[in-house]
Amino acid sequence: MALFIDIISGVCLLIGSFLIFSGALGVLRFPDFYTRMHAAGVTETLAASLILIGLMLIAGWGLVLAKLILILLFILLTSPTASHALGKAAWKAGLKPAGTTENSDHR
Repeated sequence: MALFIDIISGVCLLIGSFLIFSGALGVLRFPDFYTRMHAAGVTETLAASLILIGLMLIAGWGLVLAKLILILLFILLTSPTASHALGKAAWKAGLKPAGTTENSDHR
């Protein structure tokens, strides 16, 4: 059973690491603020969740597991909220998405 848990935790850590790498590529390659923010926000939330789940499986029962659960809950609550606040502030500041015209009806 321990081997199975180690394999699952390793898979979670590898997928999370791959998602961090793909999010970094998205931040570098996407054309405007909104798509870059989406790449960073979504991949950060999912990648951090997978990495923390992998660490939870390795940690076993105890205080470390409780701390990892609290960190996961904090990330799941704050990351989408921060991305939304950044997007709303950019929109209110007049930053338009790439490829839009003056008559576009984005709200």
